[in-house]
This record gives sequence, C-alpha cells and structure tokens, in this order.
Amino acid sequence: MTHTQHALNIQQYQDKSHNYLNSAVHAQGAEFDKIKQLIETHKLAHILDLGCGGGHVSYQVAPVATSVIAYDITPTMTEVVASQAKTRGLTNITTQIGTAEKLPFADHQFDAIITRYSAHHWQNVPQALFEMHRALADGGKVVIVDVLGNSNPVLNNFLQTIETIRDPSHVKDYSLAEWLYFAEITGFSVTTVEMQKLALNFDSWVARMHTPDTSIQVIRALQKNCAAPVRQYFEIDEAGNFSTDVIYLVLSK
Repeated sequence: MTHTQHALNIQQYQDKSHNYLNSAVHAQGAEFDKIKQLIETHKLAHILDLGCGGGHVSYQVAPVATSVIAYDITPTMTEVVASQAKTRGLTNITTQIGTAEKLPFADHQFDAIITRYSAHHWQNVPQALFEMHRALADGGKVVIVDVLGNSNPVLNNFLQTIETIRDPSHVKDYSLAEWLYFAEITGFSVTTVEMQKLALNFDSWVARMHTPDTSIQVIRALQKNCAAPVRQYFEIDEAGNFSTDVIYLVLSK
C-alpha cells in the first residue's frame, strides 16, 4: 500500500516540476519572513527542506543558512531545484531524493526541518515526525505549513473531496487538533500556532495539476451545489475561486 501510494505521488508530480517552480502560490507567502526570522534568531545553520517541490523554501532560506538540503520523493522536482540553485548562485543548496517516513540522514543532523504544502501527501505523519525528531539537533525547530483540515465534518468532507478529485495522490489535510496530537506523541513541544488564509485561483489550481476536464466538471458541480455555509466558509465565487485555511506551526525538540 505504502509503496503504491508513494509511486502515485511520483507519477502525479513527475511532469509538474516547472508548474510548481512557477506557481505564485508556492513562490509567495507571509510565512517566508517568519521562517527567515526564526532561522536568524535561533542561529539555525543546517536546514532540511522536506518535500521541497519546486524549491521555494530552499531559495528563501539559503541566504540566511549555512547549508540547505532540498529533499523530495520526485526526482524531477530535485532536478529543477538543483538547476535553479545553480542559476541563482545558491551554492549551499544540495538535493536528495527520498520519502518523509524514512529520512536517510544522521541523528541530530539538522538545526531546522521545514515542510511546506507537503504533509498532506505523506503516508504516515507520526512516523515522519518521529524521523524528523531523530534527525533534528537538540533545541532544533520544525516548521510546518500546510492546508488545514476542519473540525466541522461538513466543511472537512467538502475540502478533502475536492482535493482528492483534483489530485488523486492527496491523502489528507489534517486539522489543528490532529497536528497538536501528532506533535505530542512524537515528543515535540509546540512553540507557535498561527492561522493564515490562502486564496486560490481555480483555473491555475487545476492547471498546476493537469486535472482532467471530467474531474474539473465534478469539482465545479460540487462547488455549485454545496450548502450555503460551505460556500461562505470557503469564499467560493462564480468562477470557482476559493480560499482555504493554512496552518503555520513551529515545533521544538
């Protein structure tokens, strides 16, 4: 099951590396300034960008870090990051391929592990967090940025459904309660919990994943036929554009 799902992740993203490199949603975000300030304040030298995708975390933190490893399950993603790092003159970025659940790194290797818009694809979040805890130096930080699931079943079901129709490799957007539970059972203390809103343009959201027209039609039908509280909460407009909640979570070892 795990190997099959990991293979699906690779299949879904192997031809989309440039989409994610050029995605405004992924290239921009209020969290970048927070992350850089965290690195500078705590003098976090060695960074792992876990589930790096197009590499935007790596490009942002490289100027304030000693070393950055951009790590992803999809080889074409790490190839793009390596090429971009060279183009941008970011010589302290290296790349490596692998899964979140089994990190090929030494104990205490990193001062910070940052994962942004990746965890909703992982097969076993607690296992990944245990691995992150192992690979993190004492006093190190984990930063998690991801779309947030909802404690309201109606809202949550709608979100998870359209996410999966758009991208079959989607596993789950976890709720705040789930993230706090995961942190507790894996030995982390919670330092920061902040909420953000992410506005999504429907056309670019589906284009980025090459979502088939039939799937797009299903998502649009769900948007048009959902209950009024769902439409209001996600701020769905006539073009299908909508917003989601995003968590900015900092954990300490």
